[in-house]
Amino acid sequence: MVIACPLPRSNRGFDGLMQRSRGFTLIELLVVMAILALLLSIAAPRYIESVDRAKEAALQTNLRMLREAIDKHRADTGKFPETLQRLVELRYLRALPIDPVTDTAASWVLVPHPDKSTQGVFDVRSGAPGASRDGSLYAAW
Repeated sequence: MVIACPLPRSNRGFDGLMQRSRGFTLIELLVVMAILALLLSIAAPRYIESVDRAKEAALQTNLRMLREAIDKHRADTGKFPETLQRLVELRYLRALPIDPVTDTAASWVLVPHPDKSTQGVFDVRSGAPGASRDGSLYAAW
């Protein structure tokens, strides 16, 4: 008794022609990888630059907000706050903002009054090392 196999034994189709195997060649894969690498090399620097630009904008906003809170405290009480945490306690700020360059709220540099006789926080600066995109130091902001 002979059993017929329902599938052909060779890679010939039912019509007798050679079927081409499906898949990608090494050359096709290399071309796709080269195109992806080219696109990535164009997009990555722009992405990094936009992240730096956003951090600097957030730093400027946080510094402005802290300085306004210090000024409001001075206008209301007649003296500068002892610490930045005092501004939070007295509800001039909801929370102490984070320095976006250092990713911590503990890096703020407290600047005393220039005459040295007035107590409290006169100004605040970033404690981030390095310089911004325009070359100015973060500590000078």
